Amino acid sequence: MIFPNLSIKQEYRSPQDNIVKDFYIPVLENAVSYKRSVGFFSSSALVEISKGICELAKKGGKIELVASPYLSAEDEEAIRKGYENRAKIIENALLRGLKTESENFFEKERLNLLANLIESGVLNIKIAFTENGSSVGMYHEKLGLVEDSDGNKIAFSGSMNESENAFTKNYETVDVFCSWKSEDEKARVIQKEKSFAAIWGNFDGKLKVLHFPSIDKAILEKYKRGTADFELDKKEFSQNRNVTYKIDHENRTDIPDEVAVAESSNEKSILVDKLFFDFKGKKFPRPHQIKAIENFESNNFQTLLAMATGTGKTLTSLFCANELSRKIELTSVLIIVPLKDLVDQWQKDIEKCFCGEIIPIRSGLDWKEKLSDLRLLKILKRDGQNKRLVIITTYDSFCGNDEKILESLELDSTLIIADEVHKFGAASYSKKLPEKIKYRIGLSATPKRPYDEKGTKAIFDYFCPSENPYEFSIKNAIEADMLCHYEYHPAVVPLTDFEMEDYENISEKVSRFSVIVNNSSKTDKEDEERLEQLLKERHRIIERAQNKKTEFLEIMQNELFKYKDKTIVFCPDGKDENGKDFLESYKSELWNELKSKGKIVRMSEYVQGTKREIIESFTAGAIDILFAKQRLNEGIDIPAAKRAFFIASSTSEREFIQRRGRVLRKSPETNKTLAEIFDFIVVPPDRNSVYAQSIVENEIKRAMDFAATADNYEEIETILRKYL
Repeated sequence: MIFPNLSIKQEYRSPQDNIVKDFYIPVLENAVSYKRSVGFFSSSALVEISKGICELAKKGGKIELVASPYLSAEDEEAIRKGYENRAKIIENALLRGLKTESENFFEKERLNLLANLIESGVLNIKIAFTENGSSVGMYHEKLGLVEDSDGNKIAFSGSMNESENAFTKNYETVDVFCSWKSEDEKARVIQKEKSFAAIWGNFDGKLKVLHFPSIDKAILEKYKRGTADFELDKKEFSQNRNVTYKIDHENRTDIPDEVAVAESSNEKSILVDKLFFDFKGKKFPRPHQIKAIENFESNNFQTLLAMATGTGKTLTSLFCANELSRKIELTSVLIIVPLKDLVDQWQKDIEKCFCGEIIPIRSGLDWKEKLSDLRLLKILKRDGQNKRLVIITTYDSFCGNDEKILESLELDSTLIIADEVHKFGAASYSKKLPEKIKYRIGLSATPKRPYDEKGTKAIFDYFCPSENPYEFSIKNAIEADMLCHYEYHPAVVPLTDFEMEDYENISEKVSRFSVIVNNSSKTDKEDEERLEQLLKERHRIIERAQNKKTEFLEIMQNELFKYKDKTIVFCPDGKDENGKDFLESYKSELWNELKSKGKIVRMSEYVQGTKREIIESFTAGAIDILFAKQRLNEGIDIPAAKRAFFIASSTSEREFIQRRGRVLRKSPETNKTLAEIFDFIVVPPDRNSVYAQSIVENEIKRAMDFAATADNYEEIETILRKYL
C-alpha cells in the first residue's frame, strides 16, 4: 500500500491519539525510508524510535537517525576548560546513555532488533551538536521524513521527544505534511527534506554532525542477542488490552508482562487480572513490603506505614493499592504530599507504572479544567471510558481545593495516600480529612508528632484506628541491606557564656508559663502560644550556637578533600545578629576561608524556590557541597549524597530520622556503601548551671540514637557517655 491510501491526519495529539498505533505503524510499514532527528541520545530513545519500524526494516528499508548528546554540567565545564578532547567527552556522554540492563521483554527485544539493523547497515546513527567557541550546545529539533515506494513523502515535526512519556503520557503535538495533498504541503515537505539533508551531510554551518563508530560497537556488544524479531510491533500492540498472549522466544514460552500483546502463534490466550498499577513484571514486593501489604489488608485497608526514609514507602503504598484493587474496583488514588517537589517526584514514579490519567495539582497547569470535566462526567453518570485516575496535590492545595477535588472522585472506590502523614496532625489540616474515603494509607518515617498528643491521635484515628501500624526502622533497613552502613562523628561544641545566660533567662520564663498552663482549670490560648514561642526561642539558641560555625570551618579546612565530595550541610533557619541568613553565612564564610588558601569548591544551596535541577547537578558531580534547610527534610531523593553535616540540631525524632535518611540511601551509580554523618552536639560551658543537665540530656539523647545504628558505635558511646 502507498501513503495516499492511508488515513493520515494533519495533527496528532497525545494522549488523545495513540501515536504509535495510529500513525507510526501504518505509515512506516508502508515506507522504504525513514529519516528522523530526535532530542537526546539514549537507550530509551532507541527503544521508542523502534516502535513501528519492523515492517520497514524487514523489507530492508533505510533508517537514518540524528540525535544529540546529553552533556552534564561537569562535561560542559570540561569542554569549556579544555580538560579533554571534546569528541571524547561527547563519546563518554553517549555511552552513559546506554543502560546495561533492559527493563522488560520488549525493551530487550527492541534493542536486539536495532543492534541487528546497525550490523546489517539498515540503521545509521549520527550525533549533532552546536559549537560556540569553547562551549558545546544541544541540537534539539524534532523532525521526521518518510517515503513510500512511489515517491510519496510525509514530513512531520512537533514537540514530541522519542520517549515513552512523550508517546503515551505527556501532552504533545505532532504536525504532519503530505507531499501529495497540496502544493503548500509539498513545499513544506521539500523544505524539511533539504534541512535534514544538510544536517545529515554536515553541511549546516551551525551544527557539527559526527558518526561515532564506538557507539555502534557499544550497541552491538550490549544489546545483540540473536536474530532480529520483525514481529515485535504485532506482538506488542493489540486491540484487546485485557488479554496477554504467550510468546515463543528462544525455545521457551514467555508471558513477558501484564500488558496486552498480539498473538504470535496459535497459542491459547490467557486472560489476566489488570491491577491498578502495572509494573510490567519489573518490580515485586520485597519481604518487608509484603508484611506491609498484609498489615494494610488485616487493618481493613486503613493503616500507617512507619518506614525509615529510603526503604520504599512510595512503592509499598502502590503495592498496597494493587492489593486493594484485587478486592474492589478501585477507580482513583488521591495522593497528598507536603511539597511541590514531591508532587513532581510522585508523578515521575507513577508514570512508570500507570496507564490512566494523572492530574498533578500545581500552578501553571490546567488541573481546574480537568477536575471540572471529571465532575461533569460524574454528574452525567459517564465514566470517561473507564479511565483510572491519580490526583497528586500538596497539603495546602488540597485544603484550599478539597471540595473541587473530592467532587471529582468516586469516593467509595478511592484510596487516599498521605505522604509525610505527620503533617495531617496540624489542626488546620486534620479538619480537612475526607471521612467519606474509607481506604487510607499514611506514610512517614515516624507518624507520631512530638509534644502533640492531640495531633497524633487525629492521625491514628483516621488512618490507623486499629493502632497497629506497620513499622520498619533504620536498623531493620540496614540489616536488610536496603540502606547504607554509616559512621557517626559527633562534634561537641560549648555554648558561649552569653548564650548560656540567654538560655537560662528563657528557661525561667518557660518554667513560670508551664506552671500557669498545666495548673489552670481553664486553658488560656494566649498563655499556651506564649509558652510555645518561648520553647522555640530557647531551642534556637542551641540550633544557632556560635561555636558550631567555628568547628565546621575547622573540620572542612583540615579535611577538605576528604569531606567535600557529595556533601550536604543542614543549616539553621533564620538570620544572625547582623541580619544575614545563616545558610548564606555558613556558605560564604567557608568560601572565603578556602579561597584565601587557594582552594575552590563548587557550592550551591537548596531552599524554598530553588529549582529541582540543583539536585540533579549535585548528583552528577557538578556541585561538591549543597547547603540546605528544612526543604530537604521531607521526601526528596538524593541517593548520591555521601555525607551530611547536621549543624541545625533538632530535638524532633522525625527530623533527624528524615535527615539521616537523606544520606543513607544506596546509590548503584556511585557504588556508595558507607555514609558519614557529622552532628554538632551542644553542651553548656558550665556543668553546674541549673539548666545544664537538660541541655546535655536532650543533645546526648539524640547523639546516642544516631550512634546506636552506626558502624563505629562502640568508640562513639565511650566519647558520649562522659557527658552524661
